[in-house]
Amino acid sequence: MQQLSETILRDQLLASSRKLVGLGLNKGTSGNASVRCEGGFLLTPSGMAIEEMSSASMVKMQWEGGFESGKKPSSEWRFHFDILQNKPEINAVIHTHSMFATTLACLHKTIPPFHYMIAIAGGDTIRCAAYALFGSQALSNNALTALLERKACLLANHGMIALGRDLEDALAVAVEVENLCEQYWRALQLGEPQLLNVAEMQVVIQQFKGYGNWAL
Repeated sequence: MQQLSETILRDQLLASSRKLVGLGLNKGTSGNASVRCEGGFLLTPSGMAIEEMSSASMVKMQWEGGFESGKKPSSEWRFHFDILQNKPEINAVIHTHSMFATTLACLHKTIPPFHYMIAIAGGDTIRCAAYALFGSQALSNNALTALLERKACLLANHGMIALGRDLEDALAVAVEVENLCEQYWRALQLGEPQLLNVAEMQVVIQQFKGYGNWAL
């Protein structure tokens, strides 16, 4: 994958953050996003509303653990750092407090294979990571466990993480996971959905390996 310039990546990170708010996936100062760049990654700043952000607001994080002087990275920088370090195929991380994903995360629910599109997350479930304090190393560790062989997970009593090969891919995963969470929540109002079995989901996962933008 061709490495884009830091200037372009800063612009893309700002645009993606604006889209997350425009789509209703984040509100106010909630959520954050990152993208891999040369020597480290760019991360949205801490506690700044999207209308106050500019491309220059994005914080350059170093793999050695340092960051740009005079800037404050998102309090969730640890799981962005750990995910990008542990998943070389992933170049973008999006974290949201979207309504339906967060609702189910507050119930500590793993999303089962009630719909074949669950496969977009890389397997036959979307796991819910165990609760830990926001910004903590424990939360990062729990997220990595839930993201094993996955591109998305819920965070108990917190929200959602979506991963992608670039920001566009990560945003598409976040949108679809929120859509699935809404569908699952609505189905639960009527009863327990009928689930696809392991064999059926394996066929779907194989099909997705060559399925346009959702290729796993």
